[in-house]
Amino acid sequence: MTDLTSSLGHCAPRRAGLMTRLTAMHSLARQRARLARLDSDRLEDLGLTRADAQSEAARPAWDVPTNWRA
Repeated sequence: MTDLTSSLGHCAPRRAGLMTRLTAMHSLARQRARLARLDSDRLEDLGLTRADAQSEAARPAWDVPTNWRA
């Protein structure tokens, strides 16, 4: 039983890290989808064009900003 407990203990941090990353990617995908649905006035308030918003929304969820990478 000690072997099983110790091996599970070693996997837990990796799983937590994976879940954190998956959650962040899912959140980013939702944000990009919402950005694509904003009207022109809201996009203008953000300083974006419709093309900018569509381009950002088309990026895959794993394509995150450089400063997010650790």
